[in-house]
Amino acid sequence: MGELKNTALVFEKRLDPVTRRTAPAHGEETESKLDVTVVFTSPAATLAAVQKAGILARTLNGRISLLVPQVVPYPAPLESPPVLLDFSEHWLRQIAGQSPVETAVHIYLCRDAASTLQTLLAPRSLVVIGGRKHWWPTWEKKLASNLLRSGHEVIFLETE
Repeated sequence: MGELKNTALVFEKRLDPVTRRTAPAHGEETESKLDVTVVFTSPAATLAAVQKAGILARTLNGRISLLVPQVVPYPAPLESPPVLLDFSEHWLRQIAGQSPVETAVHIYLCRDAASTLQTLLAPRSLVVIGGRKHWWPTWEKKLASNLLRSGHEVIFLETE
């Protein structure tokens, strides 16, 4: 199913990858060349981002990592999120199931989503973020800008 790991400021739960890949043809390389990271923002925006990332990953023989930083407010213990993990897992599996390539879901219980993402992402990661279309800067756009300034390749997908 998955595992729950505890580090100093983050609890990580990994769900088994959802895969839609067919078996590789004889002589075809099976190792993925590209890891496309999708950051969870909202169910609808993340679904759109997973579908866009799926097109990129399929074209480049890659896979998707769906990172879900779930903020736990300070009065509560870190291992007690406001939304039960079982509930989150159910709809995250549904979102991951919409991808045409292998998609691994990583849920992180943390205090600050932006700093957790900065810690988790490898240098120059390819990140896809979905967010609402507005004329003012949304938190999703601010997150994308911060990751871009940190040296990551960011694709921001505006949704209605």
